[in-house]
Formats: sequence, C-alpha cells, structure tokens
Amino acid sequence: MKQTINIFWFRRDLRLNDNIGLYHSLKGDYPVLPIFIFDTSILEELPKNDARVTFIYQTIQDLKKTLETNYGSLLATYHKTPLEAFKQLTQDFHINAVYTNHDYEPYAKQRDKEIEQFLSSKDIIFNTFKDQVIFEKNEIVKQDGTPYVVYTPYMKAWKARFKNLSLEETTPEANFDNLYKHTPTKNFTLEDLGFEVSSQEIAPYKLSSERILNYEATRNYPGKDSTSRLGPHLRFGTVSIRDIAKQAAAELNEVFLQELIWREFFMQILWHFPRTATQSFKPKYDNIVWRNNEEEFKKWCDGNTGYPLVDAGMRQLNASGYMHNRVRMLVGSFLCKHLLIDWRWGEAYFAEKLHDYEMASNIGNWQWVAGCGVDAAPYFRIFNPTTQIEKFDKDLKYISKWVPDFQELTYPQPMVDHKEARERCLSRYKEALS
Repeated sequence: MKQTINIFWFRRDLRLNDNIGLYHSLKGDYPVLPIFIFDTSILEELPKNDARVTFIYQTIQDLKKTLETNYGSLLATYHKTPLEAFKQLTQDFHINAVYTNHDYEPYAKQRDKEIEQFLSSKDIIFNTFKDQVIFEKNEIVKQDGTPYVVYTPYMKAWKARFKNLSLEETTPEANFDNLYKHTPTKNFTLEDLGFEVSSQEIAPYKLSSERILNYEATRNYPGKDSTSRLGPHLRFGTVSIRDIAKQAAAELNEVFLQELIWREFFMQILWHFPRTATQSFKPKYDNIVWRNNEEEFKKWCDGNTGYPLVDAGMRQLNASGYMHNRVRMLVGSFLCKHLLIDWRWGEAYFAEKLHDYEMASNIGNWQWVAGCGVDAAPYFRIFNPTTQIEKFDKDLKYISKWVPDFQELTYPQPMVDHKEARERCLSRYKEALS
C-alpha cells in the first residue's frame, strides 16, 4: 500500500529558514517529501554554461546534504516538465497535498494552473503561499482598487503598510522531524542535465550595517565595490526578503529599502499587466520604427561601441554576469536612443546574461529607459555617455578595469555621434507619438 505524504515543491525559495510554504507543509498531518524539479521546458532555452543553472544545482546539493545529514531526509529531484514529474509522483505515492510558494511570472502562472488542474483531478490539494515578496498582487492598490502605475505613491502606500506589519520569522526547523524519511532518488549531475560547470560565479551577497548605511552615498559609482549583490539571492530565494527588509528598516536606510520596493512595484505591474512582457506599457510607443541594425547590436553586445563607459558595462556583463545598476541605465538608453534598437532586444540579451535576471524588474527597467513603461523617464531624456563618465567614474577606475584598451589606437571610434544620434532619436520618437 502506498504511503500517504504531503509534498513541498522548492522553486524560487531555495532555503530552509523562514520559508513560508515549507513551514506550513510541515505543520500538516503527513510526512513531507521535499522536491525540486529541473524543468526541461526552461532548461532547454538556456546556454549550456549558464551560471544560474550551476548556482541552482550547487544550492540544491547543499540543501540535500543538510537534509540528509541533519534530518535523515533527502530532497527528491526530477529532470522533467513539472506535469511529468507530478504524474510520476502520483504513481509512486498517495499524495494528500502539495505545498509551494507563489510565483508571479506569466510562465509560472500558466504552469501552476496546469499543475493545480492535474492535482485536482486526483483529489490532491494544491496550497500556495506568499514568500518572495512583502506585498503581492492586489495588496498595495489605490483606494478604488486599481493598481498604482507611478512608483512614488506606490512606495508611500507600501511604506505606510509596512510600518504596521509584524514580520514574524517562520521556523520550519521546529517541525523537521515531520520530513519524510525515504530512500535516495537519482542524484543528477550537471552533465545529466545537459550543462557544464560555469566559469562565472554568483557572488555571495554583502549586507553589513556599514554597507546599508553608506548605500546612498556610494551606490552610483561603479568603480566602488559598494552594492549588495543581493539580486540573484532574492531571485532564487537563498535569502528571505523579510530578513532583508527588516535589516534595511532597522538601519533606517530609506534609499536601500526603496530599492526593494522598486522590485515589488515592477512585480505587481507585470502581475496586473502581463502584456508588458512583450508590449510597451504605453501602446503608442509600439509605433516606433526601430532601426534594429544587427551589426550595431553586436557591437553593443560585445562592448565595442567606442564609448568607454558603455563598453565597460557590456564587458563587465559578458565577463561576470553582473553589471552595475547605474551603468545598466546608460547602456540601455544607448541601445534604445542612440542606436534606435528595440528595447526587447536588449531585454532578451540581459535575460540571457544577468545572474540576477528577474523578468518583472528587467522588463520594467528596459521600458523605463526606452520611455515606454510605467513611470518611465521621458523619451527626450537621453543620457550623454561621455558626460556620465565625469559624473560617475571621474577617476576612470571602472573604465580602466573593464576597457583597459580605451586609450589605445586599437580602441574603436564612437559608432555614432552623440548629437546626431540624439536628434535622430527625438525625431523618430516624435513621429511615433504624434
């Protein structure tokens, strides 16, 4: 006779501490089998040396080791589509309920709908919980129930509600004796998954009190190692957003806290307006006739535009999977405004390369620099890639690191003249918006 169990499905919450869905699963009446699914429909789209896959794989191995060593339980892994994995699980076990945490991206919403329908057909309960954000979906809306589409009033409403919020940390560990004790399942290697170990590493996050306190003064200077590197850890849930928000609030650093709020602002925009994954929030901007020159796009991708700060950002991205946030705005603006290349091309390139890629933030920020998104920079705001050096890399520390050839004869000439590109951009945008 099959044993009755509950399942906890790890996804964007790869940690044992303060994990809401895991906490609730362990409070049930049946032993809990933790699982992770290496989703083939996602993996098939990724480069074979993707650093994010290496990071996820290594994190899963660490979780497996902790569960086995400390609690005599193993994390069961599957290399299939989620539907195929649950079909197998329902054959192997009598499942009472599946627990997991919410995911808000369009693919995830469709996947979860499909899984919920399948489980329902087997009389299995599908429980999901809020975990990766402080506020989600419709929790921060205007008084008339419509979503905020401007950041500042959203941020103020978020803070007002956060002030009265009690962030009690959940402790799943207290109920770890309710984990299912089972024989090991197949332990996949990266090669089994069709991947190789990436030469790029996802850096540990750095979040000392000093770093938070100095955040506002140092965050705009790419030559300083002053950012938190939190992005990938929030993306994959190796850190609790509640812990981070509490730490930011405790240090009374409003600017740092507001960066966390931007993330949730863009998440609720994508939730309310899923069309923005592929379309401009402001529909008129989809009338822009982009030049979309493939040779120019390649120069931008490779960091060979002839503008040192733009090139430094792109070379940093290609070499490390990371780019300083201030420079992201510049390279995005350069692509859309100077080269008149569709923001979707840049968004897709960042999606492939960035370790901290999160769909909502990536789309939100690309539409911001293109002028077509919510609360976007006006289209006539066009960063000057030369004067930006004087503002943010005056000592050329960042440029010297990533573009050591910028003063050599071999360094390319600027691929476009700033003044001419600016005038061309303004003309093209005006045509589309008239």
